[in-house]
Amino acid sequence: MKLPRSFYNWLSLTGAILAIISLFIIVFLFLISFFFDQGSSYLGLFIYIILPIFLVIGLILIPIGMYVKAKKDRKRVEQSKRRWPLIDMNRKHTRNAFFIFTLGTLVFLMLSAVGSYEAYHYTESVEFCGTLCHKVMKPEYVAYQNSPHARVACVDCHVGPGADWYVKSKLSGLYQVYAVTTGNYPKPIPTPVRNLRPARETCEECHWPEQFYARKLKYRKHYLADYDNTEWDITMKMKIGSNYKALGLKEGIHWHINPDVKIEYIAFDEQREEIPWVRYTDRKTGKTVVYQSPDTTIDASRVDPEEIRTMDCMDCHNRPSHIYRPPQEYIDDAITAGEIPKNLPDIKVAAMDVLNNDFPTTDSAMEFIETEINFYYELLYPEVYDTNKAAVNQAIKVIQEKFKLNVFPGMKVDWKVYPDHIGHLHSEGCYRCHNDKHVSAEGYTISRDCNLCHDIVAQGAPANLQVTTVLDSLVFEHPVDIGESWKELHCAECHRDLY
Repeated sequence: MKLPRSFYNWLSLTGAILAIISLFIIVFLFLISFFFDQGSSYLGLFIYIILPIFLVIGLILIPIGMYVKAKKDRKRVEQSKRRWPLIDMNRKHTRNAFFIFTLGTLVFLMLSAVGSYEAYHYTESVEFCGTLCHKVMKPEYVAYQNSPHARVACVDCHVGPGADWYVKSKLSGLYQVYAVTTGNYPKPIPTPVRNLRPARETCEECHWPEQFYARKLKYRKHYLADYDNTEWDITMKMKIGSNYKALGLKEGIHWHINPDVKIEYIAFDEQREEIPWVRYTDRKTGKTVVYQSPDTTIDASRVDPEEIRTMDCMDCHNRPSHIYRPPQEYIDDAITAGEIPKNLPDIKVAAMDVLNNDFPTTDSAMEFIETEINFYYELLYPEVYDTNKAAVNQAIKVIQEKFKLNVFPGMKVDWKVYPDHIGHLHSEGCYRCHNDKHVSAEGYTISRDCNLCHDIVAQGAPANLQVTTVLDSLVFEHPVDIGESWKELHCAECHRDLY
């Protein structure tokens, strides 16, 4: 098949070979992934992003080489005065070039359309977001897979619908690609609290505020750090909404996002744990009340408007997917589920002792957990160790598995690095504002009364359980006698650092 003489040069030939090889590999890899269901995040990266780049480069080199060759030929042939090439369809090589170019362009456009579509969806996929950069994204990806939103794509929350946010996310991702490539990224990676799309444009696509549940019961089993791993149960009626569903968001926890109410605040720190200034606005009447901590006086008129945040879902539900649970919680759940044998004496104590350490690597943590738990029972309970070694091994295995789901030494990530603002047990959470310290000029106070959000309807050991009706409430009883300290201190002051 004859082609124009200008095609026969090293640059055009190189481009043609590069394009053909790239196209062949793309088709080959695509067939493997399609028919044999084989592949990984790297396979998609090559099929839809890397190899198409080489294909386009090869196609660009072909006309460049032809142009350079034709220009050299014109200089050699003095009688050639033409500025434009002569297109004569009666000439065989011209016809060949025309049909090859036309057919090739149509095929390339079709492949480009399909490839662009697939590349778009691939860059929006969970595997692209979570597995491409294994070390960097491993904590987020593992936590996400074990969260209530494990079937929700990353981009549904981090980007949301619309081309404008898609473009913004990809532009911001350019620096992230550079940082990962060069290894120039912080450990742990800071939470992008300032760059997230408003919750009303993401969360509320599924969670419709007007249809929230009114109230629900929450059951929890805890185990004390004693010989018998004493069970301590608590059941709370969570006042998510009003007492009656028909009243909507007029009462309860979700009152904070009532459309008729606007809550704004100023935070001192990036994680929004220190909130000295709160402003309440009644949208119907226009009434405004400003609450301030006595330790700080802020003139809101002199504050950058961007520093004043309007409260939304993410101010409490700040870890909806990337949840790093504290050891106290996941060990209790493992005992409740029967994964860790409850009849092992002191297993709660032993587990908390080994988990209350910092580890340089996951491997060192696995080794330490196994060694220390074995040593604990071999030293203190030799009879149990000899007669019930299988239970000890089972406990070790589960403790290691739960650790790997919540702690990532390589990225310096654990539950204390990313505090969860739901509740107030392991972080300040509700107490950031509800602490009896934020007072208005009129004398109003943001109360820390626990019954604003929940009523305790059952508590205590199963054999001596205190119970009341769902219309009443019990006074909280701390499982361990600490006097009246629980009324004066915030829960997190102890539970954040003590396992």
